[in-house]
Formats: sequence, C-alpha cells, structure tokens
Amino acid sequence: MEYNKLVSVTGLSGLFELLSSKADGGIVRSLEDKTTKFVSTRVHSFSHLESIEIFTTKDNVNLVEVFTAIQNSKEKLPDAGDAKAVKAYFEKVYPDMDFARVYNSDMKKIVKWYQQLVAHNIEIKLSEHSEEEVAAPEVVTTAKAKPAASTKAATTKAAPPKKINSPRKMA
Repeated sequence: MEYNKLVSVTGLSGLFELLSSKADGGIVRSLEDKTTKFVSTRVHSFSHLESIEIFTTKDNVNLVEVFTAIQNSKEKLPDAGDAKAVKAYFEKVYPDMDFARVYNSDMKKIVKWYQQLVAHNIEIKLSEHSEEEVAAPEVVTTAKAKPAASTKAATTKAAPPKKINSPRKMA
C-alpha cells in the first residue's frame, strides 16, 4: 500500500485506500477493518492525504511534514481522546502550527491517522511524480489539426421547417 493512494472520506472515520474511481464515486478499502465498498461523490467527498495542508504561522505545510515531525519526535503520542494532551503534544512537536486555525478535532485526526499509518507500515512520503508535474507541466501537441467547426456546419443539410399544429378555427 502506498501513501499516494490513501484518502480521507467525509462522513466516514479513518483512512481508506482508493482502489478505483468513477465519475460518480470510488471504490475504497478501509485500513481499519479491510472492508471494501463503493462511496458516492453525491454524499461524500474525497481528500487525498498528499493534498492536505496544515495552517502554520508562516506558509502552509503539507501533512507529510507534520507526520515526519511526529516520527522524528521523542515525545510519546497522546491519547487521541484527550484534547488538551493532543494540543500540548503538538505545541512541543510542531510549534509553528497555527493553533487558532487548526482545531482540536483536526489534531486528533492527525494523531489517529498517524497511528493507522504506523500500524500498516506505510512509508510517509510524497510521490515523486506529483512534484514533477507541478514544476513542469507537459504540453501535448498533435500533428493533425482538427477541422474547424464552421466547415462542419456548412456540410450539414438544413432540416425542413417543423409544421406547427394550430387549433382549427370554428366557423
């Protein structure tokens, strides 16, 4: 399992591996209980862990930086249920976090997600191709030019006018 395939789904707790996506939703597998199900985008929305950023007092940072700070820290992870302990933990581990804009519930989620990633031995790193795409987007050109819309419109025949049925006049 790779970090770039993991998503968070609104309304559902925990992390999910995105197996397949469609226009109206996606098939996800839960990291907690390994159940696979279809999740509709009409009801839920997906957030890739790679795209989640955390507010700091300077520039926003990617969630990977917070996870690596937790990983490199010698502090013991707090219980995710204790909001005060979680906030005190992040004040020591990642003091640049903007605690006015990052809610306690968000910090609790980060702790739970980190515990799930460690339990499943998932390497926490950004995928290399996403950084390359941002740095230098590719431009695709085709050798053949498509015909202009005006030539296509000129070649089609005009349909005969529709007959409008009007009610008969009574004498």
